[in-house]
Amino acid sequence: MNTIDRIIKSLNLIPHPEGGFYRETYRSKEIISSNNLDSRFKGERNFSTCIYYLLTRNVFSAFHRIRQDEIWHFYGGFPLSLHLISPEGRYSKIIIGNDIENNEIPQFVVPGGYWFAAAVESDYSLVGCTVSPGFDFKDFELAKREELISQFPQFSDIISQLTR
Repeated sequence: MNTIDRIIKSLNLIPHPEGGFYRETYRSKEIISSNNLDSRFKGERNFSTCIYYLLTRNVFSAFHRIRQDEIWHFYGGFPLSLHLISPEGRYSKIIIGNDIENNEIPQFVVPGGYWFAAAVESDYSLVGCTVSPGFDFKDFELAKREELISQFPQFSDIISQLTR
């Protein structure tokens, strides 16, 4: 059994719809009522949620967006590239890793409403993602390649690489 298979088995990870493997590790018991959330959210949400998330050289996280901020935490393996497109059309690339002297950062917040995708160029990357208000698949939108390219044609190359 290789390292990736051991991680998947040890952490009980399952396939994620955007690509990669995950397992929810935390969902707060406390609830935010729909009356206390703005109009972006339909229904109540937990205060916060957290997952393990594993990407491999051959499996990327496709462009998607959620309504709330998402904090990425680097745990192990190799650095990953996080690609972001703001609602205003600004592109940025962040390297999540622990080699701080080479401009990698171990933690990064993706603002709610941004399109984002991730890929690892080596064997694997194990990260954690924390979302608040807590994640709900009602808040998740997987990008459609043609629609995202029509909205941001200047980024068609990276969108084509990181959509299915």
